[in-house]
Amino acid sequence: MNKKRLTMICSVLLLAVLAGCGQKPAASPAENGNTNVAESSSAPTESADAQQGAGNAPASIAPSGQPSSSEDASVSANAKQTESIKLYYADKDFMELKEATRDISYEASDNTSKYKAAFEGLQKSGSDDLISLWEKVQLLSVKFANGEVTLDIHMPDEARMGSDGELMALDSLQKTMFQFDEVQSIELLVDGKKLETLMGHADLLHPMTRN
Repeated sequence: MNKKRLTMICSVLLLAVLAGCGQKPAASPAENGNTNVAESSSAPTESADAQQGAGNAPASIAPSGQPSSSEDASVSANAKQTESIKLYYADKDFMELKEATRDISYEASDNTSKYKAAFEGLQKSGSDDLISLWEKVQLLSVKFANGEVTLDIHMPDEARMGSDGELMALDSLQKTMFQFDEVQSIELLVDGKKLETLMGHADLLHPMTRN
């Protein structure tokens, strides 16, 4: 009887051992090749603020202290240019015109400023032996279009001269302006009007053209 019971107990224990061996433990992430699971879970994620900031970042930022391309273009457009030109004055005896070379400065991109500078050069001879024929004339405006320079002036009484002075003044203006190849004609206005004569002695052509 005891032998039979002992046999049954041994059988039960054997079955229990066999059942335990049949249940394998679950494979670890490393054994299944899923190493990325641990890596992705441990990697920090970007905050919403960081992602938004990255999305709003400018495409490029100019180095500090360096002008942008638009500023470069503006500076270039307003750059001053100096040029030596010929200006014409009366001699001290008012007998003939004298040529003198002077430097003028003007905006490189604006021809109008060049003609204004040339006229202003006629207004000051810079020499005791040369007399300006336009010194007392007031320049109101200067325009340039289609090869024509338009000068609008005001003639105060003290700027008026005799017939010889008037002819020399007109001649000096033409010689000065026509040295610029692009100038084909000169329109001279007095207070915005086309007058028949500048000082009352010589005919004033509208316009004066290159010979």
